[in-house]
Amino acid sequence: MHELPITENILSIVCRHAAAGNVTQVVSITLDIGELSDIEDEWMQHYFDYLSKGTVAEGAKLKIHRIPIVLQCNTCEKTFEIEKSMIGKSTCPNCKASGDFSLLSGRQYHIKEMEAR
Repeated sequence: MHELPITENILSIVCRHAAAGNVTQVVSITLDIGELSDIEDEWMQHYFDYLSKGTVAEGAKLKIHRIPIVLQCNTCEKTFEIEKSMIGKSTCPNCKASGDFSLLSGRQYHIKEMEAR
């Protein structure tokens, strides 16, 4: 259910930018969402459809692009992508160190672009 406040925030930002640009209708919104975010695409669209009724964004489709999980080894500073299932089980492909990594991407979400009329 954490999708609801995130969706409210996205709608607020979209409506604010639409008003500033004299937009009459938002057609689509492209979102970049990290693989670790636990945000469900279906629920985001469902909440967006409900919340956007009566706004300039009513009927807009969310286009969700998943951003991969990228770690940086704190031993050799090599960066590498991993699958969500490998969190806590991965080793550095360069120096073979394990467990001492910094998360560079995978938790973020942001609005990449919006298509409007």
